[in-house]
Amino acid sequence: MKRIVILVLLIMVMGCSNDDDTTQSNCDFDTVVNAEQYLNAPSDQLFITSISIENSCLEINFSSSGCSGDSWEIKLIDSEDIFESNPPQRNLRLSLKNEELCDAVITKELTFDISNLQVEGNQVLLNITNSDKNVLYAY
Repeated sequence: MKRIVILVLLIMVMGCSNDDDTTQSNCDFDTVVNAEQYLNAPSDQLFITSISIENSCLEINFSSSGCSGDSWEIKLIDSEDIFESNPPQRNLRLSLKNEELCDAVITKELTFDISNLQVEGNQVLLNITNSDKNVLYAY
């Protein structure tokens, strides 16, 4: 009987883990997947310098005119379309609402969680439509 109790306790301890299956993203923002917002969200002028992926965070370095950039409203928006090619492709747009009336050029580097953009297979090409940049997201 003691062996059964010990065995059951051992199974329970080994089966339990302190790791939480809901992993928190280390990215600055989530990516919005919404066709209407993709078409209608603000599109104030910006210039994308570079994009890269680290884990499931898309890092975008961009600039725009302004005073400080503190009041900017920024979203990365997916069009909801998945283009069947090899690899599949998705279109995204970096939306900027900029009401700052200064002539300084402000540069920011932000990260966006793109884990919700995964499709069947293990990679997708992300086209940033308001720039000439694209990046392969392998997962």
